[in-house]
Amino acid sequence: MSDPYASRTAVHAHVSDGFGTVLVLPLDPEADAGVVHRWVSEERAVFWGMNGLTEQQVAEIYAHMATLTTHHAFLLVRDGEPVALLQTYEPEADRVSECYDVRPGDIGIHLLLAPIGPGGARPGWTARLVTAIAEYVLLGLDRRRVVVDPDVRNEKAVTRFLQLGFTRGPLVVLPEIDLPDVYLPEKKAQLAFLDREILFPG
Repeated sequence: MSDPYASRTAVHAHVSDGFGTVLVLPLDPEADAGVVHRWVSEERAVFWGMNGLTEQQVAEIYAHMATLTTHHAFLLVRDGEPVALLQTYEPEADRVSECYDVRPGDIGIHLLLAPIGPGGARPGWTARLVTAIAEYVLLGLDRRRVVVDPDVRNEKAVTRFLQLGFTRGPLVVLPEIDLPDVYLPEKKAQLAFLDREILFPG
C-alpha cells in the first residue's frame, strides 16, 4: 500500500529507534479534513470544541487558520499513519496572553492524539510523539518554552502534560472571543510550561 503522505514536504522529521519516523506536515485543510473531522467528532475530543461540525466546516476553520501568520496547524504522521493534530501559536497573539506574562521565546501548542487503534494503549507512545513535537518547536523553531492551556476539566490531558515534564502553572480563565471569523467560548484552563533546558540541556 502506497504512502498517501509521501509526496508532501515535512517541516520536521524525527527518527526514533523502535518507534519509527514521525513527520510534521503542514495541515492541508481539504486533503486532511476527513481524518481531522473523524478525530474531533469523537466524544473524547469534546474539549477541542468541534463536536457537531461537518467535515466542510472543519476544512473551513483550518483554511482560515492557514491564512494566519501567528497560528499554524500540522498533521503528525508516523510511518505513513496519521497519529496527531498539532496546532502552534504565538502566545502574544492569542487570548492566553491576557492570563500570564508572555516571555520572549514562548510558543503555545494544542495537541489532539489520534484514537487508540485496535491494538489498545501503547505505553510510551505519547512521550515519543511529544519528544518529536518538542524537538520541532523548541529546536527547529528555536524557542525557549512551550505553553499549553488544556481545559481544567480535561484531567487526562493535564495529567499527561505533567507526567511528560511540564511544570504546572496557574489556573486561569481564557476570555470569550467573538469575532466574525472566530468564536471561542470562555474557558477555565490549567496552564503548564516546558522549558527547553528540561529536554535539551546545554
